[in-house]
Amino acid sequence: MLDDIKRIHQLDVQDALGIAQKQWQQLTYNYTVHLPKLPDIRNIVLAGMGGSALPAVFLRSWPHVLLPFEIVRDYSLPFYVNEHTLFISSSYSGNTEETLSALADAEERHAQIIVLSAGGKLVERAKVVNYPLYLIPQGIQPRMSSFYFLAALIQILEPLGVIPAGSRQELEAAAMWLKEQTLPWEAVIPTKNNPAKELALELFGKSIVVYSGPKMFPAANKWKICMNENAKNVAWVNQYPEFNHNEFVGWSSHPTEKPYAVVEIRSDLENDQVQKRFTISERLLSGRRPAPEVVVPVGDSILKQLLWTSNFGDFVSLYVALLNGLNPSPVELVEKLKQLL
Repeated sequence: MLDDIKRIHQLDVQDALGIAQKQWQQLTYNYTVHLPKLPDIRNIVLAGMGGSALPAVFLRSWPHVLLPFEIVRDYSLPFYVNEHTLFISSSYSGNTEETLSALADAEERHAQIIVLSAGGKLVERAKVVNYPLYLIPQGIQPRMSSFYFLAALIQILEPLGVIPAGSRQELEAAAMWLKEQTLPWEAVIPTKNNPAKELALELFGKSIVVYSGPKMFPAANKWKICMNENAKNVAWVNQYPEFNHNEFVGWSSHPTEKPYAVVEIRSDLENDQVQKRFTISERLLSGRRPAPEVVVPVGDSILKQLLWTSNFGDFVSLYVALLNGLNPSPVELVEKLKQLL
C-alpha cells in the first residue's frame, strides 16, 4: 500500500508528507521582529502545550541555555516568576486555554513577555499590549510547525546573549544539510529502498514505546507526539538512564508476548554509560520484550542528529497513519475536547 501513490494522495488530503519533506525550510524562516532591550533577565519560562511546547524541549539538548530555563505545561506559573523572568507564551492556535491562563499569570507578576503564535486570542493580546510577536505561518498542524518555533526561539535568545553566539548560523547550515537527508524517505521511493516505510511496516498494528538517551530525548518526544497525532496510534516515551531505575523491571514480568513495538534511538553522542545501558538492557530483557527497532541518528553534531531523527520520525509516523487507513492531519478528538471544555 505504501507504494500506491494514488492511494496515498487519497488519504493524505492535506499533504502532510509534503510538509514533512519541506520542514527544513522552517529552520531558515526569518522573523522581522524588533526585540526591545529586556533588562536583568535571571530565568526563562516558556508556557505551551503539545506541539507548541515541543521545540522548547530541543533547547535542553541544543544549544546550551545559559540561564535557568523551565517549560510549563499548566494553567499557572512557578512561584519564582517575577519581573526578572523572560516569559515566552507559545501556542500555534493562539487559543490554548492553559497557555492563555499562564500568560495572565505572567502579566500579574510583571514578567517580561514575548509571544509565539499563528493567530487567535494570543496574537490579539500581543497586539493590544504591544508584546514582541513572532508570528508563525499558518496552515499546518502545530506538531508539523516545530521547526518554525525552534527558529523563532533561536532568533529570540541569541540576541539576548543567553545561548551561544552563532547558534542561528549553525541551525541554518544544518537545515540545508537536512534537505538532502530527507530524500530517501519520500513517498515516491519504493519500500525496499525507503527506511521510513520499512520501519512503519514493523510498527504497524502495535502500541509503540520510544526510548532514547537524554541528548536525543527531544526527538524521541517528537516521535511520541507524532505517533499519537499523525498515526492515531498509542505511543509512549522514556529515556535512559531513568528507564533502568523502574520501567526496565516492568518489562520482566508476564505475559512474554507483549503487543508492543520498541523503538530505541541510539546516538553515538550520548554519554558512554548511556550507550552501554542500551546494549546491556537489551541483553537482559531478551525474550521478555520485543526486540527493539534500533534507529541510529545521522549527523556529526547534536543538532544534526536531533533534526535528522525528528524528521525521520515524522515520515515513519505518517506512513503508519497510511497503513492505518487514516488521514494523518486532523485531530478531531482534540478539537471536540476543546469545545466541551
